[in-house]
Amino acid sequence: MRAPLLLVAGLITAVASLPAIAQSAGADYPSKPIRLVVPYPPGGTTDIVARGIGLKLAERFGQQVVIDNRGGASTIIGADAVAKSLPDGYTLLLTTATTMSINPQVNPRLPYDAVKDFAPITSAVNVPFMIAVHPGFPPNSMAELIALAKLKPGVIKYSTPGAASSNHLAGALLESMAGIKLTHIPYKGSGPATIAALSGEVEIVITGIATVTPQWKAGKLKILAIGADKRHPSWPEIPATSEAGLQGYYAGTWFGVVTRAGTPRPIIDRLNRETVAALRAGELNERLTAIGFDVFTGTPEEFAEFLKSDMARAARVIKQAGIKAAD
Repeated sequence: MRAPLLLVAGLITAVASLPAIAQSAGADYPSKPIRLVVPYPPGGTTDIVARGIGLKLAERFGQQVVIDNRGGASTIIGADAVAKSLPDGYTLLLTTATTMSINPQVNPRLPYDAVKDFAPITSAVNVPFMIAVHPGFPPNSMAELIALAKLKPGVIKYSTPGAASSNHLAGALLESMAGIKLTHIPYKGSGPATIAALSGEVEIVITGIATVTPQWKAGKLKILAIGADKRHPSWPEIPATSEAGLQGYYAGTWFGVVTRAGTPRPIIDRLNRETVAALRAGELNERLTAIGFDVFTGTPEEFAEFLKSDMARAARVIKQAGIKAAD
């Protein structure tokens, strides 16, 4: 009987030591550079947020935060890299609604599980979308755009950062609610999508406020509307889509930070505290607010609940807009 008793005693000791091990897991974190994966090319809206967070985290941690742009495949390439990383807190993902809420519903062959493979850290910002057009495109309002699109079904093209992205859903929902037919042209990020509209390759771009407003101010694009029921306080001169009769239409997305599932809880908590503090810091918060972003942060549990509700919202929009799969 001695051997079984010794085994039981050993198991009890091991179980009792688990809390201490968990507590010590993040004691020296971080002891090396952290990689923040951005699933889009440089130059887009996500880059603005990622580089702001990365700079502040580097200051707070005393370690370099490397921004790793991995665009393509509607954020799948970047997300998969994080899903297959070590669960040690040294690889983070600036995630979006596309990655967590949309891809799982339109792509049955995802190489990652949005729920099981990632550990939520915090939500970061809400990003309203603008509907902008090439300056040579005749419409000067959403009402005029809708009228022209009804006369030319399928002729007018709009660009987005990718198929089945939040921007794509915004375009498809616009078609559904306005009773028009547009042609969707996906690109590998907000930067390339905006360049397509600047060059006249497409007539319309649906993208984040920070990406398009510099071009608007320079007279290189016309902003017809912000996808919302009300005008944004930072840009009161830009009409809301509701003013063209599209009440209840919303075009926008959110960003948040996640890491590999299985990362020790003390490291998750440290990342949450520092990321939230970085986003709430006066300098970064003011900069993001000034370009039209709405900063919103919380606990890992609150972000997990938000993700659950956003997945349900995206499912409703996808069904209503008729998007069956990433094209």
